[in-house]
Amino acid sequence: MTDKIAPSKRSANMAAIRSKDTKPEMIVRRLVHSLGYRYRLHRKDLPGKPDLVFGPRKKVIFVHGCFWHQHDDPDCLDGRLPKSRPDYWIPKLQGNKQRDKSNQAALAASGWQALIVWDCETKDSAELEKKIRSFLQ
Repeated sequence: MTDKIAPSKRSANMAAIRSKDTKPEMIVRRLVHSLGYRYRLHRKDLPGKPDLVFGPRKKVIFVHGCFWHQHDDPDCLDGRLPKSRPDYWIPKLQGNKQRDKSNQAALAASGWQALIVWDCETKDSAELEKKIRSFLQ
C-alpha cells in the first residue's frame, strides 16, 4: 500500500513530532504536580532520559506514545504498524521497543523503578491517578 500523502508533506509532518513536552506528558506532569509530588525532567544521566524523575524515591515515569513505542494492548489502535513502507517501519519501531527494554533493564540494575504511562491511558484521568498514586507511594 502506498502513502496517500506526498513525501515532502509526510516529511514535514514527521519532523513536527516532538519528543518532549508532548500533550500526554503535560497531562501526566500536571496530575503528578497536583498530587503534591515534585520531580525533575529528562535527566540525561539516566538510561532513556525518563520524562519524570523522582530522585529521592529512585522512581521514574516514562510517557510513551502508543505508535512510537508500539503499545501492544489489543484495545489500543494507535499501536498498530503502518501499512505503508513496512521495510522501514518494522525495524524502526522494533528498535524503539528493544531500546526501551534495555533502558528499563539498566534502570532496574541501578536500583530504579520505572512506570510506563501510555498515551491512550492519559484519556481516563481517574484511572491514571490511581496508577500514579500506587506507583509513587
